[in-house]
Amino acid sequence: MTTPREDGFAMPAEFAAHERTIMGWPARRELWGETLEQAKADYAAVANAIAAFEPVTMVVAPGAEAEARAMLAGNVELVVEPIDDSWLRDNGPLFLLDGRGGRAAAVFEFNAWGEKFEGYANDAALARKLCARWGVPVYEAGMVLEGGSVHVDGAGLVITTEQCLLHPSRNPALDRAEIERRVLDHLGATEMLWLGRGLVEDRDTDGHVDLVAQVTGPRAVVLQTVGEDNPNAERCAENLARARAAGLRVAEFPHLAYGEVAGERVAMSYLNLYLCNGAAIVPTAGPADPETDAAALARLGEVFPGREIVAVPGMVLAYGGGGPHCITQQVPAVV
Repeated sequence: MTTPREDGFAMPAEFAAHERTIMGWPARRELWGETLEQAKADYAAVANAIAAFEPVTMVVAPGAEAEARAMLAGNVELVVEPIDDSWLRDNGPLFLLDGRGGRAAAVFEFNAWGEKFEGYANDAALARKLCARWGVPVYEAGMVLEGGSVHVDGAGLVITTEQCLLHPSRNPALDRAEIERRVLDHLGATEMLWLGRGLVEDRDTDGHVDLVAQVTGPRAVVLQTVGEDNPNAERCAENLARARAAGLRVAEFPHLAYGEVAGERVAMSYLNLYLCNGAAIVPTAGPADPETDAAALARLGEVFPGREIVAVPGMVLAYGGGGPHCITQQVPAVV
């Protein structure tokens, strides 16, 4: 069987034009606990913010339609499918284009971030169900990978972290070279930049790259940096050195917010933002850290000139394990 790369398919960069965004409605009480209702409100805030710029499709579990409909903008489409959780970045399809009007999807296996949660069969099946619903051909990658563990620049580069892709809970039977080959083949890319580790505070995903970086253009990235007294200092410095050594254009981003949610200290990454058509949907700390919010939003305006910087609530999403990027998946516009 041929690979997407052999057939001329590649995953466009997130900053390229979208047809729509797909999301999933919060469902796992085990994860959200007492914050579940606020999580739903914050997911709705993200969806409604994106819907001002492009169509949004929200996947909801059977029985949750009325609740979701009441909180979402009228132009957010609902798709009813059984789901276990609500992180479409990680278990959704990774859409590919061939530049000739064709669309396909790379589908990787999903095991709930190294089986950190029980009951994930519905989420593991969802990407194939959505592709079947929309008539999108599927390429099976035959390995575990979450979408939040990779960024692509649309010009042949994949950025990831060793901490996540080489974690023994993902693909213990595959060595680094084979993991790299399969990722490049199925995302239609030619080069892998291996950063080291993600955030210390990343409790569930084992160092997803989308908490410490976002692609800004071909071979260009905005990268998390911190002060020397932050527990992430060594990790961020190493990632910065690796990106520069690979010849990337790097914008440093020294802002990381902290707050308390449900009695836990939470780090909130502004770089877990989502690039939709014409805008960057950015998580903010709100009352927990307004000064850092102001500085971060101003810096992102510099990093993404020409995009509207749209602030959405971020602390509860961070408590759940991510932010706007983790809960969205772009469907690129066919060109």
